[in-house]
Amino acid sequence: MPDLTLLYVVVFFALAFDYINGFHDTANAIATSVSTRALEPQYAVMLAAILNFAGALYSTGVAKTIGGDLVKSASMVNQQVIISALFGAIVWNLITWWFGIPSSSSHALVGGVLGAVTVGAGFEAINVFGVEKIVLSLVLSPLLAMAGGYVIMIAMMWIFRRQEPGKLNTGFKKMQLLSASMMSFSHGSNDAQKAMGIITLALLSSGQIPTLEVPLWVKLSCATAMACGTAVGGWKIIKTMGGRIFKLEPITGFAADLNSSLVIFAATNLHLPVSTTHVVSGSIMGVGSSKRLTAVRWGVAQQMLFAWVLTIPFSAITSGLMYKFLSLFMHS
Repeated sequence: MPDLTLLYVVVFFALAFDYINGFHDTANAIATSVSTRALEPQYAVMLAAILNFAGALYSTGVAKTIGGDLVKSASMVNQQVIISALFGAIVWNLITWWFGIPSSSSHALVGGVLGAVTVGAGFEAINVFGVEKIVLSLVLSPLLAMAGGYVIMIAMMWIFRRQEPGKLNTGFKKMQLLSASMMSFSHGSNDAQKAMGIITLALLSSGQIPTLEVPLWVKLSCATAMACGTAVGGWKIIKTMGGRIFKLEPITGFAADLNSSLVIFAATNLHLPVSTTHVVSGSIMGVGSSKRLTAVRWGVAQQMLFAWVLTIPFSAITSGLMYKFLSLFMHS
């Protein structure tokens, strides 16, 4: 298969990943506002889609981190490796979406890249320092979100301690429009860039571009793919995020979204990829813990943690097997 045809296949798979990421991670942006009935589901999904698109055009720092920090050099990977990496990530996303388990598209993509590069180009092609930096940001961000959610909720309970609960919830229902908008924009600013980075890496490795700069058409196509995926909605995961971890009220939903958007947006500005799923889950757990530890359904959290632990190795194994399969097919 000619290199240019393989490049088209990479672009297709990357946009498919972004589309699936959109409906897989819709829950991150709107679950809290839907579960508290602050927004009707159809309006919440459209709001998330529009602001995901806008957020995706914000910067390209995360894209450069994904495209440049996972492997030592673009010349060490070919399109076959990149296709296999995307395939591993897509398979895991579809499995977890089917069973309604919130899992990380970011972890799936990193696992997919590591598996495909190790099998296709050898471990020496992996940029260990870059991988450590990315994995550290993926691991620390939910812990930061949990602590931040706890602190923000404690502060809000103290500030509004004399307010009548009914009026407070009515006011924060309206405020959730703002927090859901912030969350959707920050989600797009971080998550859509991951596929941008993969396409840019593919363009660089095939000699189509001279440097690791994201072309405008890549930004627009990835933003559109994620927005379209978001518009479809991921209702199974919304049910888990919106109610099964902790029963949210408008004030707790606002606090969780506000905290999540701040953590994700800070990571975007530091050019660090984070898992929006992990950050939002961490925020909800932190907010719930501020009321009392037993308010959080830790059994559901444990199930999610199990999925998180499995994500990178499963995606890595799947992408490695996909590379072997493509090798047989392409050399037959």
